[in-house]
Amino acid sequence: MKVIIVGGVAGGMSAATRLRRLNEEAQIIIFEKGPYVSFANCGLPYYVSGEITDKSQLLVQTPESLQARFNLDVRPNHEVVGIDAVNKTVTVAHDGQYSTESYDHLILSPGAKPFVPPIDGLTEATNAFSLRNVPDLEKIMAVVEKQAPKNAVVIGAGFIGLEMAETLHARGLNVTIVEKAPHVLPPLDEEMAAFITKELTANGVTVRTSQSAVAFKENGKRILLEDGSELASDLTILSVGVTPENSLAKAAGIELGLRGGILVDERYETSVKDIYAVGDAIVVKNQVSGEDALISLASPANRQGRQVADILSGMKRTNKGSIGTAIVRTFNMTAASTGLSERAVRLLDKPFAVVHTSGKDHAGYYPGATDIHMKLIFNPETGEIYGAQGVGQKGVDKRIDILATAIKGNLTVEDLPELEFTYAPPFGSAKDPVNMLGYVALNVMEGLTDMIQWHEVTDATQSGKVILDVRNDSERQQGQFKNSVNIPLNDLRTRLHELDKDTEYIITCHSGLRSYVAERILKQADFKVENLDGAFSLYHTVLPEELDYV
Repeated sequence: MKVIIVGGVAGGMSAATRLRRLNEEAQIIIFEKGPYVSFANCGLPYYVSGEITDKSQLLVQTPESLQARFNLDVRPNHEVVGIDAVNKTVTVAHDGQYSTESYDHLILSPGAKPFVPPIDGLTEATNAFSLRNVPDLEKIMAVVEKQAPKNAVVIGAGFIGLEMAETLHARGLNVTIVEKAPHVLPPLDEEMAAFITKELTANGVTVRTSQSAVAFKENGKRILLEDGSELASDLTILSVGVTPENSLAKAAGIELGLRGGILVDERYETSVKDIYAVGDAIVVKNQVSGEDALISLASPANRQGRQVADILSGMKRTNKGSIGTAIVRTFNMTAASTGLSERAVRLLDKPFAVVHTSGKDHAGYYPGATDIHMKLIFNPETGEIYGAQGVGQKGVDKRIDILATAIKGNLTVEDLPELEFTYAPPFGSAKDPVNMLGYVALNVMEGLTDMIQWHEVTDATQSGKVILDVRNDSERQQGQFKNSVNIPLNDLRTRLHELDKDTEYIITCHSGLRSYVAERILKQADFKVENLDGAFSLYHTVLPEELDYV
């Protein structure tokens, strides 16, 4: 069996090494058009920041090490420029020369390429770069180390954009982020992304949302935004997303799908027999929505590469799709998500409910505990978990990983309180934040609580509903809801006579726990009430301008 793999890194090299472990006799050739066949592209921003000090640490394997250990024929700087599916050959360009190589099976792992927006003057900008590979890194480092830039602009506030904003700030640059969406981190919902915006601003990064660059001037030294304002830039990072690298597949007549992604079946085979594809270039099924998706993440690419090697070796494997679990660090905060966002669920017109919780990464009485803000999106009729998001300083990865596992395992919100975790005060809480999400979601499903969301408050109060704040007086120094009534929770039972049963109340506290207790008290006294989901801590982060301050 002769297998040619086009493209290395995650998908291609996972396929090659797994295939060798399963088949010592197979002839395996990897063509990589760049100089590096196996590198840690997710680690590139951290070399810019200086956290990774040795560039060689980013080079996972070399052609020589792969040959020695796996007997792989790895050929960097070899670009496959054509496929003859009838005769089962590929045409390869190297140093201006062309050659032909035959195959029994062909695996395409071309990855994705940065999306380059059609901006006036961009082609003349000498200081604008994307970051997808080691050569890109070397170009950026040449500017950072040799030209002493002062001002940097990052266009795009996705995961890579935020990582680059942090790393350039660590290098001492003045950083501005420009994002076309209404908020940073578009994969997250607005209120969860607000915590990251707050962290960016607190660290001196300027955030410009609902804006895009419309022109580059003076060879990129000045950037014109759509509102007419201009930014000075010594270094610009383009991070506005990626698009499947499909040119080779398209020329070979392979069927393409969503946004040009390569279509594959459950065995990763394309529309052309004996040609397979894996990684960022392929269309996958989102396991939650069942819809086509492009999910450019390292973990799915590695899994796909391994599975296609299993399939070629006669093992039964199925391409089950992905749910898109991702995480990013921004200064002292971490944001992570899995599954569908609330925005995505709305577009699918599915029945859904949302709950927010605030807790600690470990027992609150043990030193060093920090806040974790969680969001769960689920079906209130069946308990199916659509997605989850988390923001905090520590422990976010653990909770989102658990919830991603729950989604993959078809658990429901009813199962979340039943999950058992290791517990000691330095590590967690007896009621873990994941357990608490389950408890709150069950309360919603069983009618014990009626939630109102942060974005519904203004309309609700304008229609006559009154906010009942059950925080203590000292807490209200942090901010107060306009025209709210304040009765601390511990006084509520003795002061029920101050409330009007003909009035509908929205109850809030700091995090949502006391307001739920108040809700239960008032409902059993025949008051009409709703609980503000996420309470003051969430509302204060998203809409601080809507509050009064003493």
